[in-house]
Amino acid sequence: MTDERDERHNAKMRKVQAARREMMETKTREKGLLIVHTGAGKGKSTAAFGMAVRAMGHGMKVGVVQFVKGAMTTGEKAVFNAFPDLIDFKPMGEGFTWDTQDRARDVAVTRTAWEEVKRMLADPAYALVIADELNIVLRYDYLPLDEVLAAAAARAPEKHLVVTGRNAPPELIEAADLVTEMTQVKHPFRSGIKAQAGIEF
Repeated sequence: MTDERDERHNAKMRKVQAARREMMETKTREKGLLIVHTGAGKGKSTAAFGMAVRAMGHGMKVGVVQFVKGAMTTGEKAVFNAFPDLIDFKPMGEGFTWDTQDRARDVAVTRTAWEEVKRMLADPAYALVIADELNIVLRYDYLPLDEVLAAAAARAPEKHLVVTGRNAPPELIEAADLVTEMTQVKHPFRSGIKAQAGIEF
């Protein structure tokens, strides 16, 4: 009985393998991807930083600009600072908008961070650029969406751009090559558990 079951399984896997090989033979193009991580669930930035580590492992130069974030010390910054030849990690925000309470200042800080993203997009040394929480500042109209879409479209054909944050605008989703929506199922914050080092920051 076990031998018969194993043989059925092996035969099925041979068919799956053949189908996968046939499908993979049709995937021949390479291009820089526009990737969007959005949704209400946790993990959007975390996933982007995982991609940064992967790119660094391939010897690729990575640029990270954080919008909104920047007012606190994070574990990822401490790690990335140890690899200055492979990654520029720049937290350029001043905290959440409900803490800053100064829209004009938030817009100015956002503009400075966006200029750094544009610099990285224009620099051929960077293979991957991450605009962390860019969707948040787009939601609050701190940057013109058309300008962001134009810069994304004008980047070098081989350069990857990752944009994170809740509420990605539909136009950005439409322009993207890959979109992942993080869905919140449970979160410890709702049970009175505060953000913890090593997990949240």
